[in-house]
Amino acid sequence: MGFNKILVPVCGTEADEEAIKLACVLSKKAKGKICAVYVITVKRGLPLEAEIEPETRRAEDILDQMESCAEEQDCEVETDVLQAREVGSAIIDEAVERGVDLILMGVKYKKRFGQFSLGSVVPYVLKNAPCPVILYHQYTA
Repeated sequence: MGFNKILVPVCGTEADEEAIKLACVLSKKAKGKICAVYVITVKRGLPLEAEIEPETRRAEDILDQMESCAEEQDCEVETDVLQAREVGSAIIDEAVERGVDLILMGVKYKKRFGQFSLGSVVPYVLKNAPCPVILYHQYTA
């Protein structure tokens, strides 16, 4: 199965690079396009277009890493920094706007109250995605 357009939301975890590598493998058959996005959460007290310099710099650094990772796989990745109030809804809006065939998310193992947790973004994306979603779970020993 090949995918023409794959959206890979990234946030700076080790799972991001593996998700990009997987997206490269999945897109090669169909000569598809990959878009990596980083969503900056803007606090409600600020305008949505507010310049948040340290976070923007961090986002650009992470997206540069994703481009390098894709180049190693002989793939091209389009990158974009988004600003939104909620990360999950920004990912869904971007998927709809771009008409993607797949959302591929890297998930790092997190514990909350002693239990494995997917947080709030992943369940939101799974519930509202307009296309298939693949989760790449980062293994930690």
